[in-house]
Amino acid sequence: MFRNQYDNDVTTWSPQGRLHQLEYAMEAVKQGSAAVGIKSATHAVMVSLKRAPSELSAYQKKSFEIDDHVGITIAGLSSDARVLARFMRTEAMGHKYAFDVPLPVSRLVSVVGDRMQRTTIGYGRRPFGVGMIVAGFDAKGPHIYQVDPSSNFYDCKAQAIGARSQSARTYLERHLDDFPACDVDTLVRHALRALRDCLPGEAELSQKNVCLSIVGGDRKFTTYEEEAVRPFLDAIDEDGEGGADAVDTLPDAPAGGLDAAAAAAAPAAEGEEAAPMAE
Repeated sequence: MFRNQYDNDVTTWSPQGRLHQLEYAMEAVKQGSAAVGIKSATHAVMVSLKRAPSELSAYQKKSFEIDDHVGITIAGLSSDARVLARFMRTEAMGHKYAFDVPLPVSRLVSVVGDRMQRTTIGYGRRPFGVGMIVAGFDAKGPHIYQVDPSSNFYDCKAQAIGARSQSARTYLERHLDDFPACDVDTLVRHALRALRDCLPGEAELSQKNVCLSIVGGDRKFTTYEEEAVRPFLDAIDEDGEGGADAVDTLPDAPAGGLDAAAAAAAPAAEGEEAAPMAE
C-alpha cells in the first residue's frame, strides 16, 4: 500500500538522490553475522561468527581463500559471496599466470569493486547482498579492506561488519594504537575480544561458531576452524573478568602458538553451504 515507487530497480534514483536497492543490499550486510579484521605491521587477522540455519544443519562457511596471500570473510548472503570468491580466484590465477607474481591486494579489491559496480548501473539486476573484509599480504605489507555492496571499498587499519558490529568497532577504536606493534598471537586475541562484543544475548564464542584466518610474513593464508581455534579461545578465557583492557596482560598463548593450532587441524576445505541466508 505504501510501497516506495523508487525502489523497483537499482537504476532508479529517488528525488532525495538515493538508490533504495543499494540501501536494501547494505541492510542485508548489517543483518549478517559479524566479521572483524585487523592488521599489525607484519600480519593481518580476520575472525567471524558462523551461523547455522537450524540445529539440524552445519554452520555456514564464512571465510574464503582467494590465493596463498589473500582471502576474504563475509557478512550477508553466502551464495553471493561464493560467486565473488570464484571471480576473485580467477583474477588472481590469471594475473599470476601472466606475470608470474601474486596479484597485489589493492588491485584485486579494485577489480572486484568494478565487478560489483556492474550490477548497479544496468537494468534488471540486483546488487550483491554481501559485504566483505579482505585480508592480504604483498610487497607493501599486510592489508585490510572493506568492500560494500555499493562497490565502494576502503583501506582500513581495522574494521568490523555485520550485526552488532558497532560494539566491535568501539573496541577497535579504543585499541587502535596498539595494533601495529602486536605479535600475531596478541593480534588474534584482540580480534577475538572485539568479536565477542558482537555476540547476542548469553551466547559465547566457541570452536563451533568461530572462524579465524591469518596471513602475513612467511605465513600463507590459513583458516582455523573447529579444534584449531580452541587454543586461542582458551587464551582469552584465561583472563576471566579482567575485561577488554587486560588483553596485553594475558598469559602466553598455548605452547607452540599458531603452529600448535595448525597441527591440531588442517585448514578447512571448501564445501557446499546450506540454502542462502544472511551470514
